[in-house]
Amino acid sequence: MAARAAATQTYLDFERPLEPLDAEIARLARASPGTREGERLRRLRAERRRVQQELLARLTPWERVQLSRHPDRPAALDYLGVLCRDLVELHGDRRFGEDEAIVGGLGRFRGHAVVVVAQQRGRTTAERVRRNFGMPRPEGYRKAVRLFELAERFARPVITLVDTQGAYPGIGAEERGQAEAIAASLRTLAGLRVPVVSAVIGEGGSGGALALALADRVLMQEHAWYSVISPEGCASILFRRLTPETVARSAALLRLTAEDLAAAKVVDEVVREPGGGAHRDPAHAAARLGRALERHLEELARRPVRTLVARRHARYRRFGTDLPPA
Repeated sequence: MAARAAATQTYLDFERPLEPLDAEIARLARASPGTREGERLRRLRAERRRVQQELLARLTPWERVQLSRHPDRPAALDYLGVLCRDLVELHGDRRFGEDEAIVGGLGRFRGHAVVVVAQQRGRTTAERVRRNFGMPRPEGYRKAVRLFELAERFARPVITLVDTQGAYPGIGAEERGQAEAIAASLRTLAGLRVPVVSAVIGEGGSGGALALALADRVLMQEHAWYSVISPEGCASILFRRLTPETVARSAALLRLTAEDLAAAKVVDEVVREPGGGAHRDPAHAAARLGRALERHLEELARRPVRTLVARRHARYRRFGTDLPPA
């Protein structure tokens, strides 16, 4: 994971000021150590930290959405490969087929047996096509339901990782009952008699994301987004024009950032990312996410099952009734 991040350096437009600094730091780090070069290297790294802090301090909501889509950003399987041991992936919904946009199975997390379910979008072009760019079809959500029920049967807590622009809207998916499959996932999670912790690690679009995020605790990485619709979809509907300006304005109006959603009590914790974002230090990002997941799972494990389910129901009934003033 760390080796991949080190070999890949992709810069979004607003990250460009970091590119020459990174190139010079890399050149000096490879050079023979010397007093002058060592001092210059320290100054360059300090300058890079300063520039990076300034860039992050003035990020707009739309730029945060772009960070959530960064091609180098760790995906679900990157995190699971670090956080889970002995992961046995299970396949198929036992009704139609396999959907590789949703991955899941049995594993061990920090010494505890768990069931994990996650959305995986893929990294290479071939993998993205195979995984349908992380947009699940009905069979993906039915596979998730099968895993949730398995978790309850064996009394294993559930961890879900959310990263999708939304459920696949194609004709075939609608014919096979996309809406019903999402509703079944929501119903199953609502009544599940084991702890459920969800983390939005990238994009959290519409019901496609919510189908895995109805949980006792919802965490969200700092540069992820979570909303009823994507900024592009909102711009097309609200402004009837898809331009950079309308998309950026939609991102601001949707209040989709981690800080906005934490203020509205939609998410329980914002998991801070290492400087520059998770794509710049995936191993550190995974460690922070793992600590947050472990802490919430340990707290939930102490609750009686009846209390756990009752509080989960109360959590979602509360939404919309205690929103902060506009």
